Parts: sequence; C-alpha cells; structure tokens
Amino acid sequence: MHVKEDTSGLVLDSVCLRLEGAPLISIDCQIHPGSILTIMGESGSGKSSLLDFIAGFLKPAFQAEGKLLLNGEDLTGLPAQERHIGLMFQSPLLFPHMSVLQNLLFALPPSVNTRSKRKEAAQKALEDVGLAGFAGRDPATLSGGQQTRVALMRTLLADPKALLLDEPFSSLDQTRRADVRDLVFRLAREKNLPVLLVTHDREDAAAAGGMIHYLDGRDPETGCAGVAQGKPASVQR
Repeated sequence: MHVKEDTSGLVLDSVCLRLEGAPLISIDCQIHPGSILTIMGESGSGKSSLLDFIAGFLKPAFQAEGKLLLNGEDLTGLPAQERHIGLMFQSPLLFPHMSVLQNLLFALPPSVNTRSKRKEAAQKALEDVGLAGFAGRDPATLSGGQQTRVALMRTLLADPKALLLDEPFSSLDQTRRADVRDLVFRLAREKNLPVLLVTHDREDAAAAGGMIHYLDGRDPETGCAGVAQGKPASVQR
C-alpha cells in the first residue's frame, strides 16, 4: 500500500510477519474509524500474532516488516504502552486480587485525576453494561458474560484509539454471546474506533457488519499467507 493522504483509522502498510525467518502472514489494509474488519483463517495462520504486532507485544521469535499507522501516526517502533490500542482476549483476564471496581479504576488514564471523578467514571461504566451494584464483587463470582462485560469496559475506560478483538466471545454460551457481541460492536462504533476482529466463528463475522478478509494461500514472491479479497459480512462461504 502506498500511504494516501487519508491515513485516518488503523493502517497496515505492507505488513509481513515471519516466524524464525519463515514467512507467516502478509496484509495491506486500512480500517476507518467506526468500522470493523474481520480476519478469518485456520489456526496457525498468524491471526493472533498479527494482533500482537499491532498492540506491540510481538514475541522475539517473530520478525515484522512494513508500517503501522494510527490516525496518521507511525506506531511501528513505539512500545505497547504508547500505542493507545485496546486488546480484548478470549479470556477476560480480570485481576483476581482486585474487586470489579478496582479493575475498572486501574484502567483509567491519569487525566481523570480526582478520586471522585474516577469512581464516578467506573460506576457509570458498570451501569452502561447493566452491572450497577457489582462494584464490590470479586471477579471470580461473576458469570462468563459478566466478566467479559467488565473486561470490555476496562478496555474502553483506558481511552484507546483502536480496538483489537482476539475471539473474545468464544467462551460464552450462544445467548450471552450474541448480547455481549452486540454490546462490544455498538460501543466501539459509538466511540468511533477502528476495530480489527479475528475469529473462527461466522456468526461473529456477520454480526460485525464490516468486511471479512480470509487468510488464503501464500504469496509466491513473499511466501507469506495473503489476505484474500474482502467480502461483505453477509457473504458466507
């Protein structure tokens, strides 16, 4: 991709990942603010490693080529804490030694600088996801859906500029999965975040409502797994 004047959102400019020198995945795309790009592929195709690269957590065994831009800023060489990218995993990963409220307070940026404002923001976040009154609860006492909702709000309270979703709904039952999935997508769009979702689930991809890119085959020149032609989320194959 030749970077254009419009560099809004998340831009992956000729990104190629290699594992111990062996080509793994290649991608070239732009995710505009408020839109969701879904990537689907087999296990081992490099989906989660791509998210690690974007978030700044790529393991030493991997090498990366290309550039990563967020709203025009080159993030490629920045450490994870300076990228302002939110990442949700398959597991909510709430801090077990903290209450629900403390988990949310931990995420708030320093700009929310008084105790009353911080508590008010955390309490409102719980209300927004139907968990008013849960502030003092131990995360271990929550259901899977409740934990995922707390994890979502903890991610959003950190005020990210982009959101990465690594199959965060896979541990939920079908009923709760649809509710939490819709909530995540709605809040991300309300905050005008570019979102990258990786999933094996076609219902997740369809619910995202954006383009679906399939990891398909390998580029004969680079040897990397390429991203196939994007298709509307309603298309099944």
